[in-house]
Amino acid sequence: MRCQLTGREPGFGNRVSHSQRKTRRRWNPNVQRKRYWVPSLNRFVTLTLSTKAIKTVDKLGIEAVVARLRAQGVKV
Repeated sequence: MRCQLTGREPGFGNRVSHSQRKTRRRWNPNVQRKRYWVPSLNRFVTLTLSTKAIKTVDKLGIEAVVARLRAQGVKV
């Protein structure tokens, strides 16, 4: 569960009870699988994105995001 654009991953820590007993837990990011049509590739691209990254795609456009991912070496 990792965002392909922002790199957001689960966070880890302790669940602390009222008596201060500590057990391990994790905070999962809100990661969604989203499908976008990319006109330059003439096909759909499925990306695993956090909700913040989905807003980034809406702002910058899918073409710019795909170019950024390719520059990072992510297979799209």
